[in-house]
Amino acid sequence: MSRFDKDWVRRNGVYVALVLLLLINVVITDNFVSAGTLRLQLIQVAPVLLVALGMALVIGTEGIDLSVGAVMAIAAALVPLYIGYGTVVSLLIAVASGAVTGVLAGVLVAKVGVQPIIATLGIMVAGRGLANVFGGEIKSIRDDGMVELGSGDVLGIPYVVLIAAVVAALAWFLVRRSTYGRQLVAIGGNKRAAELAGLPVKRVLITTYVICGLLAALAGVLMAARSQASDPTKLGLLVELSAITAVVIGGTPLSGGQVRIAGTIAGALLMQLITATLIFHDIPDSTAQVAQAVIVVAAVYVQLGRKKARKKVAT
Repeated sequence: MSRFDKDWVRRNGVYVALVLLLLINVVITDNFVSAGTLRLQLIQVAPVLLVALGMALVIGTEGIDLSVGAVMAIAAALVPLYIGYGTVVSLLIAVASGAVTGVLAGVLVAKVGVQPIIATLGIMVAGRGLANVFGGEIKSIRDDGMVELGSGDVLGIPYVVLIAAVVAALAWFLVRRSTYGRQLVAIGGNKRAAELAGLPVKRVLITTYVICGLLAALAGVLMAARSQASDPTKLGLLVELSAITAVVIGGTPLSGGQVRIAGTIAGALLMQLITATLIFHDIPDSTAQVAQAVIVVAAVYVQLGRKKARKKVAT
């Protein structure tokens, strides 16, 4: 295989894998080609995609956010607590909790100088405990507005899918067309050089973690609305692994300096399809987690190859 072919596969491998897996399922999975199957897969992937989009921004700054699952649990636990004040109020409070944890993570990383993995690991542990304090146990959410949000649709498109699509479009605009996006990529590429160039490094880092927290909280609310219940112990568990996997196999390097929104979307869809394929064929869900781990390692290996290739070209 020529270098051009290898580079093309490395850049577009996630799209190729997604198409191949779709075709395989069309052939081997009964009733795969149906509106119901498509609708279910999109509904299930929407919360993970929201988390992955926030994670892509953080990874673009050469950071990582392990607290997203706990943030989802906190937001979901807050919904039944405040649902008595109305659907909108409970939604705003729940989503705002993501902004609070995002500010905390951003300040720890940008101003205190704590490594992102350590800062967000601490928030993850404390956040899961806080979610249990708020929620205590599984609580049902009996509210017409939440039921409509979780199960309703517009012209046949479920609200959760529509929200994820709008957020994905906004994320693409932020990265590709806004000053914030250009500064984020510059900081992820070389933080010291960005500081010397006068970029607002701390402000951009804090903003990025706030966006990630907001999206994680929104994902938690949507999952709670979908299931009409909050489970602070299990909701959002291991979602950080799915989000990081989607981002990495979508082509965003863990070394920062790039954010691939389209690749992240394809990565999230691919991960969902892998899980669905295993379930369709009665393979345990735990196997899907092993598959995710293997895919992450493979994607990082491919990224290392891409990095070496760029260095070789530069020299």
